[in-house]
Amino acid sequence: MAALISVEKTGDKINLNDIGFRLILIPFFGIVIAAYVGLVDHQHYSHLKIKLAYLFAIFIAFVVWHGNRYLLFFLRTFFNWFEHPLRKVIVLIFSIVGFTVTASLLLHYAYFYLFEGGRVDWQKVQLSTLIIVIAVLFIAHVYETAFTVKEAEGEMVKRAETEKAKAEAELNALKAQIDPHFIFNSLNTLSFLIETEPQKAAIFNANLASVYRYILNQRNSNLVTLEDELAFLDAYFSMIKLRHGQAVELQLKGLPSDVRKFLLPPISIQQLVENAIKHNEFSESSPLYITVDWSAETIVVSNGHSPKKYPPPSAKTGLNNLNTRYQLIAGKGIDIRVDKKYFSVVLPTIQW
Repeated sequence: MAALISVEKTGDKINLNDIGFRLILIPFFGIVIAAYVGLVDHQHYSHLKIKLAYLFAIFIAFVVWHGNRYLLFFLRTFFNWFEHPLRKVIVLIFSIVGFTVTASLLLHYAYFYLFEGGRVDWQKVQLSTLIIVIAVLFIAHVYETAFTVKEAEGEMVKRAETEKAKAEAELNALKAQIDPHFIFNSLNTLSFLIETEPQKAAIFNANLASVYRYILNQRNSNLVTLEDELAFLDAYFSMIKLRHGQAVELQLKGLPSDVRKFLLPPISIQQLVENAIKHNEFSESSPLYITVDWSAETIVVSNGHSPKKYPPPSAKTGLNNLNTRYQLIAGKGIDIRVDKKYFSVVLPTIQW
C-alpha cells in the first residue's frame, strides 16, 4: 500500500501522489460493495444494464472518495495533529461520516430511480451506506497516517537542522572567545618584555605571530590532529619560557607513536596550560610544573595546585568554554580532577 500512496513535502506545501491508490481501490470498493449488498439484480437486468449498474456503483465510490479526499485536504489547513489531536479526530469523524452518509443516501436514491424505477430498497441502502462509512474511515486513516508520517519526518529534519544551526552558532561564539582572551594575555606579556628585555620581546613577537597564524588557520576547523596541537603547544610554550624562564616547566609523557591518528578540538591543551599559569603561584625557586600525559587515548594536563592568594579578575569562561566545545564537537565533555597537590583535566581524543 505504501507503494500506491506517497507524500512529498516541498516547503510548507504537501504533494500527494495517490493515483495508483485511487485507480485500484475506487473500482474495487464500488464493485465489491454493490455485489455484497445485492444492489445489482443479475437475474432481471440485461448484460448492458448490469454493466451500467456496476459503473454507477463505481461512480458512487468515486464521488464519496473524492469528496472525502477534498475534506481531508481542506481540514488540514485548520487542524494539526501535533497541536490539537483530539479536536482533529472529532472534526474528522463528524465531517467524514456526515458527508459520506449524505452523499451515499442521495446517490443510492439516484441509483434506484435510474435502475429500479424509483422503488428504493432501504435495507440495501442502509447496509451499503454502513459499509461505505467503514471503508471511508479506513481509507481516511491511511491518508492521515501518510500525511502524519511525512509531517513527523519534516519536523524531525527541521528540528535537527535547528539544533545543528544552534550548535554551530554556539561553537562559533566559543571559538570567538578564544582569540581575544589569548591575544590580550600575550600583549600584556609583550608589553612587559619590551620594558624589561627588548631582545626577548622581539623573539616573543615573532613567536606570537607564528602562534596567532595557527589560530587563524584553525578558525574554521572543529578538530585538529594531536600532532598539530602539540606543535602549536611547543610554539606557545616557547613564548612562556621567554616571559617566565625557569619558573615554569612543561613535560610531555607517554605520547602515542603516531600523533596524527588522534583528533581533538584546536587550542585545547594550550588553554589548560594558560589557565595553570594564570591561576597558580610560581617562581624560579618554586617552579610550576605542567605535565601533558597520554593515558587510555586521552590527554591528561596536570599542574601543581598552588592557587594565587590574589587571583586576577576572571570571567571563569575558560574551562566552561572548553567543556562546551568538547560537548558540541565530540559529544562528551572534559573531566576535571582537583586535590590538594594537583589540578588535572582529562581531554578525550577521537581516533580516525
